[in-house]
Amino acid sequence: MTRIPFVDAHVHLWDLGRIRYPWLRPPFDDSGPNGSVEAIATDYLLEDYRREAAHWNVVGMVHVDAGADADEALNETDWLQGIADEQGMPNGIVAYAPLQCPNIQTKLFDQVRRKNVRGIRQIVNWHRDPNRTYTSRDLTRDEAWQAGFALLRKRDLSFDLQAYPHQFLGLSKLIARHPETPVIINHCGMGVDGEADWRAGMQLMATLPNVSVKISGLGFVWRPLDPEKVRARVLQTIDLFGSERCMFASDFPTDRLFADFDTTLGNYEAAVADFTEAERRALFAGNANRIYRLNLDL
Repeated sequence: MTRIPFVDAHVHLWDLGRIRYPWLRPPFDDSGPNGSVEAIATDYLLEDYRREAAHWNVVGMVHVDAGADADEALNETDWLQGIADEQGMPNGIVAYAPLQCPNIQTKLFDQVRRKNVRGIRQIVNWHRDPNRTYTSRDLTRDEAWQAGFALLRKRDLSFDLQAYPHQFLGLSKLIARHPETPVIINHCGMGVDGEADWRAGMQLMATLPNVSVKISGLGFVWRPLDPEKVRARVLQTIDLFGSERCMFASDFPTDRLFADFDTTLGNYEAAVADFTEAERRALFAGNANRIYRLNLDL
């Protein structure tokens, strides 16, 4: 049986001998929000992804900034653009740029000159727990960071938002001031502080029509993955945002820390088995194609 088309909305590739990724270098331990990443700290190229995704009808992909050294951001984009030119994927690139940087206008201009760049991601998860936080302070409250966010619309760039739900109150006010900038919440909102906190934050974001969400990364919340909890979170997310503003993504190879590719995607497929074919096609491909402006013929 041929599966419906899949546009993977969140993939990472890396060549550790070409570009520096500090988080993928030893020493490895279980501290921090990812736990030990030793299991994925090897080269991950397009052919490796295709092998893991062989059972899924992948017709396109969006590459999201993979945590390279900040000085390597443009090098990463150029490397990915070269792969896309030669092999047809990634069809869209979400590049890194530090929005609080004084020369952010130049950085955004340099990135958007690469033809497959569609958006920017800067991980801004801040948490009081040192084992949960990615940043030393909540950057999203800084005036400089907010000013950088305001510049995205001038370059026709979307923003991939990886933050925690307790940050969404302030972020929702900023996003509401810039309705022309598409914002894509990463990893289902990363509700690490429980159901009530997650739902309150996501309900707030769902009121903003320019916000959509990627269903991925649920191993950040539950380790090991619990299929019933995954199913519930998938259905709750779709209930909040609607099937037209959600998209499935593998987040590979990072999500391999939690389960293999077939298990990860199989959980999502099972959760929406009773949806209409049109809804499933939107969740697996159509929404990512539209929101990231990939112009794929599905």
